Amino acid sequence: MTTLIIPGYRGSENGHWQRQWLLEDETSQLLEQDDWDNPDLSQWLHVLEAALAETPGAILVAHSLGSILVAHLASRPSAAHVAGAVLVAPADAERMAAWDKKFASFAPLPRHKLSFPSVVVASRDDPYMSFNKAQALANIWGSGFVDMGNSGHINVESGFGSWPEGHVLADSMRRPHQSFRAQRAA
Repeated sequence: MTTLIIPGYRGSENGHWQRQWLLEDETSQLLEQDDWDNPDLSQWLHVLEAALAETPGAILVAHSLGSILVAHLASRPSAAHVAGAVLVAPADAERMAAWDKKFASFAPLPRHKLSFPSVVVASRDDPYMSFNKAQALANIWGSGFVDMGNSGHINVESGFGSWPEGHVLADSMRRPHQSFRAQRAA
């Protein structure tokens, strides 16, 4: 079963846990966007849907704006090809669009139940989405929820390298009967 690694805005820099997973997990593949610096929901969805057509039954492991991309995908027919999703440190595209119009196509945030099993992983001090909003979205999306405590944006800057606990969450999507509601992975 393929693990599709889905970075957010600007891709995942060297040392990011998503990049390390590509080295550690032989089933993982990077979803490579044409332009990481200028996010466009329509274009990014097209790339994701093409990847899903080639790897049906994939587990999606998304970070930041990539998590919001996956949430938007959930209402499209190609979502039927998703086995499950781990949505790490979702970015508040509504707030980001207020700062910079380049994020406007990702807003408003999807507010419907996701059509595949999912878990949201959120930090209490993430500068890109409030903990309460992440928790509320997880409830709306029907996602499990993992409270990472004070872990910043769950990236290199906040001290996350390989992040083995994330592998456990991704593996749980291969066994969708597990629940991560209100558990802590750190």
